[in-house]
Amino acid sequence: MQLIDISLLGNRLTGLIPKELANISTLTSLVLEENRLSGTLPPELGNLTNIERMHLSSNNFSGELPETFARLTTLTEFRIDDNNFTGNIPNFIFQNWKKLEKLYIQASGLSGPIPAIVALQNLTDLRISDLNGAEASFPRLSNLPKLKRLILRSCNLTGPLPDFIGELTTVKILDLSFNGLSGKIPDTPSSLNNLDQLFLTGNMFTGPIPRWILETKNNMDLSYNNFTDRVQCQQSGLNLFASTSRINNSGTVSCLGSPQCPAKLLRFLYINCGGREEKVNGNTYEADTDKVGPSTFLLSATNYWAISSTGIFLDDNSKDDFVIDLPNITQLSKNDRQLYTTARLSPNSLTYYAFCLKNGTYNVSLHFAEIQFTDDESFSSLGRRIFDVYIQGKRELKDFNIKDEAGGIGKPILKNFTVFVTDGTLNIRLQWAGKGSTSIPQRGVYGPLISAISIFDPHYKPPIENRGGISASVVVGIVAGATFATFLIMGILWWNGCLRQKNTLERDLKGIELQTSSFTLRQIKAATNNFDATNKIGEGGFGPVYKGILADGTEIAVKQLSAKSRQGNREFVTEIGMISALQHPHLVKLYGCCIEGNQLLLIYEYLENNSLARALFGPEEFQLKLDWPTRRNICIGIARGLAYLHEESRLKVVHRDIKATNVLLDKNLNPKISHFGLAKLDEEDNTHISTRIAGT
Repeated sequence: MQLIDISLLGNRLTGLIPKELANISTLTSLVLEENRLSGTLPPELGNLTNIERMHLSSNNFSGELPETFARLTTLTEFRIDDNNFTGNIPNFIFQNWKKLEKLYIQASGLSGPIPAIVALQNLTDLRISDLNGAEASFPRLSNLPKLKRLILRSCNLTGPLPDFIGELTTVKILDLSFNGLSGKIPDTPSSLNNLDQLFLTGNMFTGPIPRWILETKNNMDLSYNNFTDRVQCQQSGLNLFASTSRINNSGTVSCLGSPQCPAKLLRFLYINCGGREEKVNGNTYEADTDKVGPSTFLLSATNYWAISSTGIFLDDNSKDDFVIDLPNITQLSKNDRQLYTTARLSPNSLTYYAFCLKNGTYNVSLHFAEIQFTDDESFSSLGRRIFDVYIQGKRELKDFNIKDEAGGIGKPILKNFTVFVTDGTLNIRLQWAGKGSTSIPQRGVYGPLISAISIFDPHYKPPIENRGGISASVVVGIVAGATFATFLIMGILWWNGCLRQKNTLERDLKGIELQTSSFTLRQIKAATNNFDATNKIGEGGFGPVYKGILADGTEIAVKQLSAKSRQGNREFVTEIGMISALQHPHLVKLYGCCIEGNQLLLIYEYLENNSLARALFGPEEFQLKLDWPTRRNICIGIARGLAYLHEESRLKVVHRDIKATNVLLDKNLNPKISHFGLAKLDEEDNTHISTRIAGT
């Protein structure tokens, strides 16, 4: 019997592709998608003279595509999305593979420019996105009589739309989003007028919006451009949010007109994404239940925020409702259920836009929980959702994976940010960048997803309402008397030395805005059994570290500043300020702090496998058997964490004490860098390196 079809879709396979597969000369289909395979592609696969279908997406392949693949002239489908390849897109794909019908090169790791595509007469579906490399002009496209889907998203394309776009009369879906395309869109109807879906989001098109677009009944998205027209944000199936210049250079997009803001501008905003209105911890989360399909802009009922969604699930045309509601999900606790049983989903890009905010500094918390996948051994557990998060146009999270960050399915994860609002508006955008699984557990679940949004001014104190009918003068008298009594008591306590340490802490903390929760000493004592010695898991530069369990079951690691420590309050405060501003999958998360009496405590996430040092060099009963792929992943994770500290974070931080004891491992052996307490802030305008002793 001749072997013609090998399909190993979604089997969690690791390691290399065996070159011996090339010996199966009768093979016509090789499907290895959605695994964890790595390494370079064997050049021997170029000997598969009968291969028609090769699906390699969603793995960890690296290196360049072998030149021997030029011989694969029988290929009709080739998919290499979501990998780590290097080098340019090979010319031989478009010159030699003349039977090609479907080509997917989304977030493959390859670089542009895209070669001319002029000889693939059988091509029906072309998807290229998220290319590395420099800016490039639009590739030549011609002689493509069967092409129906053309996706060239985030390919660094610049310049005007070429005239030959009008020759693509068979194309029904055209996505040129998030490039640098400019100039005017042709104002006379052409083949573009026959499109079912058109996405030109995130470019620099200028001039008037053509009438044939304004009058369309199909789904089209021109958001985030520079047109000169003053239009409504939504017209039938046309999304025009932020498609024109802003009003008087203010933050408000022109399609909203001049919004009627309240006399007192907003200092907080809470949104339950995809869900009804909920009251949580005294805050009212506004409802966000409207259905959103492709190319949609929606203004909230309060008129203080809006959402813009773009894109479609290409392989799931029946999906036109991007709201998820799973009230019976069992993984969520009672405390979490209100905000996390619903979520809003988008195939490509989802923007939450808030306006009427008072200028100043805000704490922004994004609530996530993965509720579409399962946490068992079924097929539904194999999905990977990966996307990027931008706030005020700056990418704050890259390759964010809710399940990995939260440590499982149905587990909430909160990402906190400090945001400066200078024009009354705040822009939060989630974007799928071509990574993650698109085929399993089902098509149409791979886009960005969010459960809730919290925006609040940390300095804002809500006014106390006078509900009892007491006159204003009486209230003033009561407040004045209480204030005098408070000062009198504090003066007595200060004279007796009771408040001096506390005041020192307050003075040290002044001016630092923390993105963390505040814990009471009673909570921490209960969690650690009053710092019982049996809960001690290490000794850090600040003193002992204890394992604890909070009342809600969350496991924590508590770092306690010892009385004999030479590090004072300033260093402690520095560590809080720095860690609270640094958020990355390969950095240890800071849950909060406790400053009470003479106790200075940091509360971190608890990592099950302790430090890399213990795994490698600790007592034999604690050592872990780490195979080479695991060690490699640990190395890469550490490198990514350091790259974030050195180059990607708003604060340029030099750790200066990287060693195995300062790298912790979670339950999946993912590395997380710890101990930033003595890191040196490397301000961009400083060119010197401090010689102050810090670390080893």
